[in-house]
Amino acid sequence: MQVFDHAAVEAALDWPGLIAALRDGFASGAAIAPARQSLAIELPGGETATLLVMPAWEGGRAIGVKVVTFFPGNAAKGQATINAGYLLFDGADGHCVAAIEGDALTARRTAAASALAAEYLVRRDARVLTVVGTGQLAMAVAEAHAAVRSYDRVLVWGRSPEKAQRVARALAAKGLAAEAAADLESACRAADVVSCVTASTQPMIRGAWLRPGSHLDLIGAFKADMRESDTLAVTQARVFVDGRPGALLAGDLAQPAAEGAFDPAAIVADLAELTRGAPGRRDATERTLFKSVGLSQEDLLAAMQVAAG
Repeated sequence: MQVFDHAAVEAALDWPGLIAALRDGFASGAAIAPARQSLAIELPGGETATLLVMPAWEGGRAIGVKVVTFFPGNAAKGQATINAGYLLFDGADGHCVAAIEGDALTARRTAAASALAAEYLVRRDARVLTVVGTGQLAMAVAEAHAAVRSYDRVLVWGRSPEKAQRVARALAAKGLAAEAAADLESACRAADVVSCVTASTQPMIRGAWLRPGSHLDLIGAFKADMRESDTLAVTQARVFVDGRPGALLAGDLAQPAAEGAFDPAAIVADLAELTRGAPGRRDATERTLFKSVGLSQEDLLAAMQVAAG
């Protein structure tokens, strides 16, 4: 059994290769992924953590399972809120092929999925990317989006200006024209693409801030009580998702649907449908929205690429 640590995962999953692997995997539809299991874990002191179990397989080729913990209280302690591990098995005889550090795997495949969606949904002339959030995913989504579009500016906003500045400096060191944004509204109004990677339970992104032709990438909120956008941001856009069942359970879509403001039937396409020819962006003025919560297929495809070296 091979063991891949954080550095090895990042080295194996370059953005163009990973995005291409996801595109090919979704287009083929070979991977099978049951609904993930989400378990609430009550902690001493009244906090609640979440345990996610996410299996997927491609018959005769590979079987994988990711186990994820979400401890929202860790943010106040300066610790990672999400931790994960991945086991990959041979699909022909069932032996364990690899143990893979799950945080890097999750960050890379999550960002790559948004970048894949961006290939179909973001204007070719997009020049300003705003990243909302400064946690584990902020660097990855900026790099992944920059792999499919050429941005003149990357704005980073976070509740902590110091963290936003650190992320911006790190991105600048990688060659991106990144800078910290002092004001969220201004950063959104300036953006062609807004990518949100927060654990917010209240809308942060207002639809009124998003100009015609913009693309909103919603990643952070994966439960019904989590939400990064207001109702207008959803209803004014053509909505796309990574997968319908999971995305409709997340607050960004579930709450507007409960209000009667959003019809789930209005979802235009998921990632598999986009890769198979479903129409993405139609013109330069429409607003698009991509809501992702993470799919087990993405983990499996990424893990297979890691193990293949």
